[in-house]
Amino acid sequence: MRSVVIQKSLPLYVQIAELLIRDIAAGRYLDGECLPPERELASRLSTTVTTLRKSLVIIEEKKLLKRVQGSGNYIQAQPDVDSVYAFFRVELLQGGGLPTARLLSVDRLTKPDDLPEFGASEEAFRIRRLRSLSGVPCVLEEIWLDGSFIDTLSAQDLPDSLYLFYREALGLWITRAEDHLSIAPCPDWGPQEFGPKAGTPLAFAERISSAQDGARAEVSRNWIDTNLARYVARIK
Repeated sequence: MRSVVIQKSLPLYVQIAELLIRDIAAGRYLDGECLPPERELASRLSTTVTTLRKSLVIIEEKKLLKRVQGSGNYIQAQPDVDSVYAFFRVELLQGGGLPTARLLSVDRLTKPDDLPEFGASEEAFRIRRLRSLSGVPCVLEEIWLDGSFIDTLSAQDLPDSLYLFYREALGLWITRAEDHLSIAPCPDWGPQEFGPKAGTPLAFAERISSAQDGARAEVSRNWIDTNLARYVARIK
């Protein structure tokens, strides 16, 4: 076990690549569709052509893009594409949206009795965050990471993508996740910019995540504002 600090934000070109990957998965760009010219697409995404081209390289490497000299960049939709946010199943109602997170609190606590069984420690880190999609706050998230993986954890340690942090900093690979969907009241710890009030019935997703050795490592809870977003699982 150890304390670590890693880069907090993904590079802009990676963020743009992730946004496009999620848009392709959501069907906002269709298989075989030609992307807008690079200068036009860069303008839409409020970035430079140079940055966009670095993003397109990532998408091409994932076989989601075919470049045709003199013609353009064509979408090649693929199932189960590996990406930073591959496990994040919430999208805007219109599809897609780049996930970001604002940390609300992180505490090491004794595991409460209402959590599913997971991990070897009696304690876990409770991480509460407000998740947004392309700047729209739409999910309250509460993550419980088993305390055996790290001694201390602070706000400075945590980037937007926790699964990326787990891999790079803890050597923990989340390889399997089981989601349970239901309805639950909005908790009372949400910030003001999250629209629903405490007690409002919301879509609720509880996830049990397992590490590369098959052991349960984490439990997460998500309260979703269904006026803005929805849970999506695609089967192909």
